[in-house]
Amino acid sequence: MPVRVLLVDDEPLVRAGLRAVLEAQPDIEVAGEAADGAAVIPLVRRLRPDVVAMDVRMPLLDGIEATRALLRTVPDPPKILVVTTFENDEYVYEALRAGADGFLLKRARPAEIVHAVRLIAEGESLLFPASVRQLAAEYGEGGGNRAARAALEHARLTEREGEVLRLMARGLSNAEIAARLVVGTETVKSHVSAVLAKLGARDRTQAVITAYESGFVAPG
Repeated sequence: MPVRVLLVDDEPLVRAGLRAVLEAQPDIEVAGEAADGAAVIPLVRRLRPDVVAMDVRMPLLDGIEATRALLRTVPDPPKILVVTTFENDEYVYEALRAGADGFLLKRARPAEIVHAVRLIAEGESLLFPASVRQLAAEYGEGGGNRAARAALEHARLTEREGEVLRLMARGLSNAEIAARLVVGTETVKSHVSAVLAKLGARDRTQAVITAYESGFVAPG
C-alpha cells in the first residue's frame, strides 16, 4: 500500500511542487490538499492519510494549533510533517512540542522530501536529529522544563531503556541501535515501545523532546 499524504499549505505553488515530487514515487500517493489548518481535521477523517505535510505558518489556523487539534480530536491520527521556510524557528520547535513528528524545509531537494515522508511514515528513526538537537538547545529551557522532568522521573526507565533513549536522541534507527547494543532488532523495538509508553510519548520525536527538556540528554 502506498503512503497516503495530505498537503496543507496556503501557497498553491508549494502544494503543487510537493505534489509533483511525491506523486513521482510509486510508493507515495497524494490523498488531498488544503489551504489552511482549519480544514485538516475533516479532511483527515474523510481521507485517512498516513502523513500530513503541513505548513507551520498559515493565516487562519497555523500548523501548531492544527497539530494540537488533530491529535486531540482524531483517534489514531496520522503522522505530522511540518513544512517550514526557516530551520531555526521557534514555531517549528513549538510544533514538535505540540506533537509533530518532524519538519521539512520548503527549499529541500526532491530526494530529501521523499526521504522525509518515508521516514516519518515508518516511524523508526528521528528526522534531522542534529536540527532537532539545535532547536532543543535554543528553545528547550535548558533541561529545566518541570513537566518534562516529572515525566522522566515518573517513567523510571531501566538502565537499558535510558541507553536506548540516548541513542534515539542521536537519530539512530532501530537497526542501528541493535547493532550498537549487540541485540536483536525486535528487542530494540520492545525497548523503544517501553520508553514511549513510560514517557507517555506518542512517538520517538516526542520522547526525544522530553529527554532534552528534562535534562536527561544534553542537546549541545
